[in-house]
Amino acid sequence: MGVLSSGFAEMNSAEQPVILPEPALEEDAMTILSALLLVFLVMDPLGNIPLFLVLLEPVPPKRRKKILLRESLFALGFLLAFLHVGRYTLNALRISQPALGIAGGVVLALIALRMIFPQLGGMFGLTPQGEPFIVPIAIPLIAGPSALATVMLLATQHPERMGAWTVAVAGAWGVSTLLLLGSETLRRILRPRGLIAVERLMGMILMTVAVQMLLAGVGEFLSASIG
Repeated sequence: MGVLSSGFAEMNSAEQPVILPEPALEEDAMTILSALLLVFLVMDPLGNIPLFLVLLEPVPPKRRKKILLRESLFALGFLLAFLHVGRYTLNALRISQPALGIAGGVVLALIALRMIFPQLGGMFGLTPQGEPFIVPIAIPLIAGPSALATVMLLATQHPERMGAWTVAVAGAWGVSTLLLLGSETLRRILRPRGLIAVERLMGMILMTVAVQMLLAGVGEFLSASIG
């Protein structure tokens, strides 16, 4: 019996290194996926499609996709810049992680409310006519204040995972860019009511993310104060 028990113990110890890495890899992938979804929801490409169509209406149809691609590249540059440099700015301003989490949750909640209950003139009000350059398509429609604050929050909470956050931001940007390039087709398929319905559904999902971010920020603040 002693020989059998020792044999089983050796088998169990030999199996452990094979089993343990699988959940870790799965958790890592889910973290990147959740960050990608968060950035995508904050960018709100479906909700901004009507604004893009209005802004590009005076532009010849052949130039519209080129302009959208150019503005999307500008937006990606701003997002990556805030992702990699924004946390140093926050450290210089001495903004704590709980404060950033609470502020990010409040901003996301306000954006989600405007997505659920849209206002006249869109989320950012009236916009100038003509061919846009950086403003207002790249900033603030694609890379808006909430998106920039979100990527800074990701970098501040887990600075050791900058590679994962870069992949998540680039993935969210890629999906948003594809949707924007197909804005004319989406408008014909979904119609105005379909676009509104999708935007409000995304707003509900974003509201739950905002509440979770607020609770996490308040929890970190209370634990730091008590400790």
